[in-house]
Amino acid sequence: MRTIALVARDLGEDEDWLGQIAIEMEPEDGLIWVYGPDHEDGVMAFSEFGIESLQNLIAIHRDENK
Repeated sequence: MRTIALVARDLGEDEDWLGQIAIEMEPEDGLIWVYGPDHEDGVMAFSEFGIESLQNLIAIHRDENK
């Protein structure tokens, strides 16, 4: 599992933009919310499959904005 901050860094994308896109994802898409003392509101985290799903959503959103 990787947090959205790590995924954004690795993909060279804006974390806030990825968060807006990832909100469409469900747990079966490879997205979970992680909660802790430093993240009481939760932080998005992705499995390897979730990162692939997110990359597909990125491509879809980019195509829509052309």
